[in-house]
Amino acid sequence: MTEFCTVYVTVGSEAQALEIARTVVNENLAACANLLGPVTSVYRWQGKTHEDAEVALLLKTRRVLFDALAERIRTLHSYDCPCIVAWPLEAGTADYLGWVRDQTRR
Repeated sequence: MTEFCTVYVTVGSEAQALEIARTVVNENLAACANLLGPVTSVYRWQGKTHEDAEVALLLKTRRVLFDALAERIRTLHSYDCPCIVAWPLEAGTADYLGWVRDQTRR
């Protein structure tokens, strides 16, 4: 099942999350995007602790597309250092994973 992964991204607003989601789905870099939020993120940046509201994106795709997907997200993202990480899918139903495969670039 390591052909597939979920990509986790955090953004500063719902509008930006929707822009990224629509773009990567329309460009077949991801089959689906789920927007979760708002979430509260606590992190250190440039020597200071921050606490901000963000929106999280879960993108379903194939691992082979991660680099292209991450690069496309970077072009749309407002952060200097956006969170873009992937987790492998260890299991999934054959029909769903077939759909993810069919909806993403070959």
